[in-house]
Formats: sequence, C-alpha cells, structure tokens
Amino acid sequence: MSVIAEENVRGTGGSVFKEISADNDEDNQPTEIESLCMNCYQNGMTRILLTKIPFFKEVIISSFTCPNCSWSNTEIQSAGRIQDQGIAYTLKVKSKQVDMNREVVKADSATTRIPELDFEIPPYTQKGSLSTIEGLIDRAVEGLAQDQQLRNATAPEVAEKIDEFIDKLKNLKEGGFTLVIDDPSGNSFVENPFAPQKDEALSVSHYKRTPQQDAQLGIKAEDEEEKPSNDIDCMRNEVLTFNTNCPECNAPASTNMKLVQIPHFKEVIIMATNCDDCGHRTNEVKSGGATEELGTKITLHLTDVSDMSRDLLKSETCSILIPELEFELGMAAVGGKFTTLEGLLKDIKDLIVSKNPFTCGDSSTSDRTEKLKLFGEKIDKIMAGEMDVHIVLDDPAGNSYLQNVYAPDPDPEMTTEKYTRTFEQNEDLGLNDMKTEGYQE
Repeated sequence: MSVIAEENVRGTGGSVFKEISADNDEDNQPTEIESLCMNCYQNGMTRILLTKIPFFKEVIISSFTCPNCSWSNTEIQSAGRIQDQGIAYTLKVKSKQVDMNREVVKADSATTRIPELDFEIPPYTQKGSLSTIEGLIDRAVEGLAQDQQLRNATAPEVAEKIDEFIDKLKNLKEGGFTLVIDDPSGNSFVENPFAPQKDEALSVSHYKRTPQQDAQLGIKAEDEEEKPSNDIDCMRNEVLTFNTNCPECNAPASTNMKLVQIPHFKEVIIMATNCDDCGHRTNEVKSGGATEELGTKITLHLTDVSDMSRDLLKSETCSILIPELEFELGMAAVGGKFTTLEGLLKDIKDLIVSKNPFTCGDSSTSDRTEKLKLFGEKIDKIMAGEMDVHIVLDDPAGNSYLQNVYAPDPDPEMTTEKYTRTFEQNEDLGLNDMKTEGYQE
C-alpha cells in the first residue's frame, strides 16, 4: 500500500486533482483498474479520474463498464471539505419543462424525500451523483424494479404493490410534487434556473448539525464530550487561532478570531482566514450578542457614488434586496461581513456571476450566461453611481447595521424600520422551541 504525502495531494508538489482540460496530457488521464462486475461476476474495467470542477470543488469521477454483459455504472464523489453547516433544499416541482431539467448535485450523505408519496431515500444508500430531477426519479424507479422478477415468483402481492408505487413515481414527471434534499455535509446543490432572480419554487435553509450527524460524517466521535468554553473576559483581550482548511484549495490554513466592540452598536466576532498555499483570504463577522426582540429593515436610496463608502455590518441572518433589479439574496448566502456598501456589491457580483458553477463548461447555456452578464453590468453601474436604486437589508435577528453619514442628525436617504417577526422567521432562527424561563419544569 502506497502512502501519498499531503503536499502531493493538495500542495505545491504536484496536485493529484488536476484541472479539467481538453489537452491530451498524460497526467490528466483516468486510472484504469480491472474489477469484478456485480451483474455477471466477470471481470470488467473501472476508470477513475481525480479532477477539479471550476468554481465548485474537487471530485472523484468513476465509471465501470463490463464487456461481457454490457452493464455500466457511473458515480461521483466529493473530495472537498465538509461545510460548516448542513443544507436543506425544498423544491415545489410545478412544470415538466422548467423543473424536471434542473441540475442536482446529490452527495452520499444526502437524504431525498417526496412527502406526497411518503417516499424517502436514506443517506449512504446511493452513491453521489450529478443529475437532474428527472434523473433522480429514474434512478429510484430503476432501484425499485431491480428485483421485481424474483418478487413476482416468491411474493407476488409485494411485487404488485411495488409496481403500483413505480407507476406513481413515473407519473411525478408531469410535476405537482415536493422534492426535499437534506444534506448535513452541505455539499449538495439544486440549480436555480432563474438566477440572479429569486426562485419562488425553491427554498434553501442552512442548519447546525446534531452530534449524531457529526458522528455519521466522521468528524466527531459520538462519545466525545464538549470541552468547557474559555472565559469571555480573556477572549476579549486575545486573538484566538485554530486550524482549518482553505475554502478554495482545501489546503491546511489557520483562522484568527477576536471579539470586537463596535461603538454605538454591539459586540461582534470577527474571523479571518489566510491561506499560504493559494493566497486566498476571507473574513466573516458573526453577532456576539443576543437576538433582538424586533427585526430590523434598513432601506437606503442610493443618490451619489459616495454612498459606496458607507460602512456596513451584515449578519449571517440578513437578506439583501434590490427592488429595481427584482433581486433578492437570502440569509447565509454570503455569510456575515463587516465591509462597505461597495464591497458588499462586489461580493454579490462574484457570487452570482463570477463564481456561479453553472456559467461555464457543459452546464452553461448562452441565454443564462447572457442574463448573468447583463446583471453584472447593472451591478457595475450601481457601484459607479449611474443607476437610481434602493438597497434593502432585512435582518429578522436585528443584528445588521448601515452607517449614517449624517449622524447625529437623521439620514434623509435612509430609513430604519423595526418590526415583529413572523412565525416562519422565528422558526428559521430557532426561537419557537427556545424556552428561557421555567425550563426546569
């Protein structure tokens, strides 16, 4: 058994994961391994390719073909890092033309559910795949029909019920159902064909993993006890450093964290990551205080290019709206940030246009690329002060802030509104099940 040094996997010593290229490079060819066919039990050929998908992550692509029985199989596995939070996609599939062709990245750890049929595909029962909504249904039908001949001979009643259920799954291709993909690793993805506009049929939520999910992913032992937290007063006076992985190249990196008091606002946690391998830098801000009793909605009318230099604190629970562009960016999409208004708009452009995984390669279409390019040009015009728009920061937790350049006088172009959260917003923040008084009862 050979041992590959870490620097040869993701370091400067020649990465095992090569960029996708059309060049006939010997180092970029798949590895061929003779292996057993599980259909006819004769020898077939497995091809494995370790590669990088642009703007996505490192993946392991494998395909098997058997020359004896012509059976074939393809799989895709994520070789990247496990995300900080789990992710859940809920899609209302309404039409066959729009929704069934949505591209889906489904990781091994993802659970797929169709509530209307009380149907669920548990995690780790299928290999990861890059497919469409229709492809997921076809794969489920193929799995259920695999042993029907044996069931017809041994248990005809069970086989009949499975045939009826298969017919129900096939009828779903016409639309009219709900698809839920819940992935605690955070590595699954469902395409938004209307980007950069909001997809009304698709809802995305991020959540903190349970200890059982961490143990299932292999990042924490089930019996591991939580270490006691450090004293808050000591943390305010020092910069904490802990090891992590670079979000771009996945090389080992370090993250610095410090508690900072913002004058006239509240205490926040600033985290910064610097990668020595690829030079990538990132920073994130999280609220260090409690959730406010009321949500905050800040609306700024951009009248001059000088507005781009306003300081801005966006918490991870804050959503961003630009009504004139019919654009809405949900909470946790770009994380918490302490930046300027211009810096926030640049991050939005990078997220929607530059780093969109469906604007390059075989996944891209001319209409989608042109629409996103036009959106990027509009963002550039806003930053140059050439468009009259409004920027809305809607934070149900009340932990976001936009600088008032006229302080202590009111800002004529900015309005701040306090509002009572809805039940759904409290549910997203985890407040409905939180009990702070009388919890001993």
